Amino acid sequence: MNTDQPLRETREGIQIFGPQHFAGMTAAGQVTAQILDELGPMIKPGVTTGEIDAYIERRVEELGVVSATIGYKGYKHASCISLNHVVCHGIPGAKVPKGKNEKAGRKHDELIEGDILNIDVTVIKDGWFGDSSRMYTVGPIKPFAQRLIQVTHDALMFGIEAVKPGNTFGDIGFAIQTYVEAQRMSVVRDFCGHGLGRVFHSPPNVLHYGRAGSKAVLEEGMFFTIEPMVNLGRPESKVLGDGWTAITRDKSLSAQFEHSVGVTATGAEIFTTSPAGLFQKQAA
Repeated sequence: MNTDQPLRETREGIQIFGPQHFAGMTAAGQVTAQILDELGPMIKPGVTTGEIDAYIERRVEELGVVSATIGYKGYKHASCISLNHVVCHGIPGAKVPKGKNEKAGRKHDELIEGDILNIDVTVIKDGWFGDSSRMYTVGPIKPFAQRLIQVTHDALMFGIEAVKPGNTFGDIGFAIQTYVEAQRMSVVRDFCGHGLGRVFHSPPNVLHYGRAGSKAVLEEGMFFTIEPMVNLGRPESKVLGDGWTAITRDKSLSAQFEHSVGVTATGAEIFTTSPAGLFQKQAA
């Protein structure tokens, strides 16, 4: 018997892992978190998203792991880097699409003061996937941008607080949606979290909105991501012609935080905690 395989699947196709599998997920998640920790000093005006991605690709190799995104459905980069009104899946090195308050004079993918950006990294270590993203800021940013980042971070943590056996995936979405909308912001509907473990994406789809008590019941041993995307404006998004980059339809700012978690007997274990305690502080 291969002890790395899940113990079983639920009727919804969600894999259930055993206690022995948590260590593999933690090891993978900690490599991802370490790389994200290291990026803080790089995030400054004049640096390009291509340079950031090149650093990530080099560190992936140096740390003896594999990038989960290079080659995934034809994608060529070790990260997704999403600036300002890019909701998710921003392509490093690509020209940044202009947003509602975009400053003039941006050179290609060069960061400028006032930018906010999400960097999303996934690595494979010993067959286990570690997936996380967090927000960074370029110099001083506007108070409304800082508030968006804080609300998005807190929304993720409220979602994680809803993770425990007997609750449902609808409870996670409900916790996130009700908090975000109380702050007069909106939750993106077009993208969601996902199951993971020894594959990149698997059931369930983890929605960041919904009705309490709905969807599948959480069980100990489920592994998945929670990764709310929150907009200052309306929730609608659209994917650009490159097939990857998703932006807010109204060009309002968007933010995202992501953790990979496992359901324990009493709650949630976060696999992608920052070794240096920087998960949210790098956005301060």
